[in-house]
Amino acid sequence: MFTALAEQITGVLQRLRGRGVLSESDVTEALREIRRHLLEADVSFEVTRGFVERVRERAVGALAIKSVSPGQQVTKLVHDELAALLGSRQRDLEFAPVGPTVMLLVGLQGSGKTTTAAKLARRLKREQKAPCLVTADLYRPAAREQLEQLGAQLDIPVFPGSGEWGMGKGVIELVRAAVHEAETARCRTVIVDTAGRLQIDVEMMDELRALKAAVAPREVLLVADGMTGQDAVRIARGFQEGVGLTGAILTRLDGDARGGAALSIHGVTGVPIKYVGVGERSEALEPFDPVRMAGRILGQGDVVALVEKAAAAVDAGEAKQLERKARSQRGMDLDDFLVALKQMQRLGPLQQVVGLLPGMSAKALKGVSLDDKRLKHVEAIVLSMTPAERADPKRLNGSRKLRIAKGAGRPVQEVNRLLEQFQQMRKLLQRM
Repeated sequence: MFTALAEQITGVLQRLRGRGVLSESDVTEALREIRRHLLEADVSFEVTRGFVERVRERAVGALAIKSVSPGQQVTKLVHDELAALLGSRQRDLEFAPVGPTVMLLVGLQGSGKTTTAAKLARRLKREQKAPCLVTADLYRPAAREQLEQLGAQLDIPVFPGSGEWGMGKGVIELVRAAVHEAETARCRTVIVDTAGRLQIDVEMMDELRALKAAVAPREVLLVADGMTGQDAVRIARGFQEGVGLTGAILTRLDGDARGGAALSIHGVTGVPIKYVGVGERSEALEPFDPVRMAGRILGQGDVVALVEKAAAAVDAGEAKQLERKARSQRGMDLDDFLVALKQMQRLGPLQQVVGLLPGMSAKALKGVSLDDKRLKHVEAIVLSMTPAERADPKRLNGSRKLRIAKGAGRPVQEVNRLLEQFQQMRKLLQRM
């Protein structure tokens, strides 16, 4: 997410920080470069122009302050303006004080509405919001079946049931009945997955307006594909004018999205981005915090997000047991090492996890090999050992290592490397 843009902007700011004195022309030249990089990243022209003008106006006044280095001052200004561009502060979902909270997910076909509905439901279930899913797509083949499968995987109810479906009801009657059914089932949050179109049209907007009037949603969330660049802004503006949005969810920001959509949507429409999709897995939906995202773009990391990931993924009981083992005289064995490895895998792709650390910019990560398959290879090697060998790796002689290598389908050198790394880690933990 924002890989190219982050690398380019941090490069410009690093050159500024390397100078002891900055003139107005230095700032102007740097902002000209940043402006070009923002436009290349598909940020809206009007948003880019406003951003550059605000930074230039504040930077010229800040250069007179001698107590802080000029380069640091400009970096701070760019960070603050980026955060403002993204929405200034995190906006949470709003919930109805009485009765179920209805949320409409709207967007074009292929933007990822159905999978996002399931991801959002999973997140709300963890927050004790008792969610359910409602399908309002009568047009796309197997739309209901897809939502039912996702609901079954996450143990979240889907309405209407098979009995209500296909009874000749229109979308409005079907959704109204499904919301009533969800209320009877004591669901606190009702997520409605609406039908998409290939492009915005009058028929779709009329249906969405009628649906909004019928079920009075607390949230109308646009699901926009982060890969669409300038189109995402046009789509957001169309839905804002046609239906009225309360927020947006950007999907596919884990790929090579240039980030222009995220930087433009709020600036053009005023609609806050509430979540971003950062992967295919059901848990890959993160709350969007503009200040923390601005920090990520400028290579300052996001330790809070890393802690949140760890808190959600790591089993507290397992973590305490590992800590006790590490503190003991005997230390960890390879079974404990395997538990720690599985906990690391739950955090998500290594590239994303390491990218949250301060100083780990896109440029810094370029030469680092972070292949998630290597974790699988290590797991295969450990599981190819007997329980006695995992408990006492000193038993492993040449013939045993050869047997383990064949069982895991990896070369003997990898087995030796793993054992060396394990011994180094155990000594380090004992010393700590």
